[in-house]
Amino acid sequence: TDERKTLGVRTIMVRRARKTGQVQIIVVTNRQLNLNQLVKDLVNDFPEVVTVAVNTNTAKSSEIYGEKTEIIWGQESIQEGVLDYEFSLSPRAFYQLNPEQTEILYSEAVKALDISEEDHLIDAYCGVGTIGFAFANKVKSLRGMDIIPEAIEDAKQNARRMGFDNTYYEAGTAEEIIPRWYQEGYRAEALIVDPPRTGLDDKLLDTILTYVPEKMVYVSCNVSTLARDLVKLVKVYDLQYIQSVDMFPHTARTEAVVK
Repeated sequence: TDERKTLGVRTIMVRRARKTGQVQIIVVTNRQLNLNQLVKDLVNDFPEVVTVAVNTNTAKSSEIYGEKTEIIWGQESIQEGVLDYEFSLSPRAFYQLNPEQTEILYSEAVKALDISEEDHLIDAYCGVGTIGFAFANKVKSLRGMDIIPEAIEDAKQNARRMGFDNTYYEAGTAEEIIPRWYQEGYRAEALIVDPPRTGLDDKLLDTILTYVPEKMVYVSCNVSTLARDLVKLVKVYDLQYIQSVDMFPHTARTEAVVK
């Protein structure tokens, strides 16, 4: 991978679903390339490949994906599963890289949130709905948001396919959407946040501190931004425990589930 390369292929992402064995290949380029022969060779040699997509990213930054993704061969998404449910995963939608430990991570999140069937739950940074689905049949309602529109479309379809009629998903940022929901009269007793490495956005932190859902679980992939955010959160929340989950053995990184 050469993230700042100005011409040609920057990154090739290969994603394999543990549950189904289906493989998705995403070629990240910064200009039009003819990949017909590559695609033919790939799908002939590897029948498990079900999607080949091209993502165009011309930014000179370390962001992996650009805005535009095109499926050049195969189906829109692959089928993956975690805990006791399956879901569709589009090329640009985020999902954890270590499926075995993802089971552990989500189990710990379920244990920590300690939900009741009268609760309304917000799943901020919901992706294709994965963490939230672990709670959907245990709560009154589940609402989620994500900045990637394809992930939100996946989340809606996944919820429909699983027969959940108490879910609602919207594309956009948590810091803009949650205050609007509250102004419209929606109230959440429970909140789960699973932010990127940058941690919680300042506006979202202010929103949480303003409305203070009574139960909250913070799933973190970066202990330093978690520490920074906890300085503010402990002003209104009683921090009960932090459970680490090792997603990347032999590295300094660890996930953490905070009750």
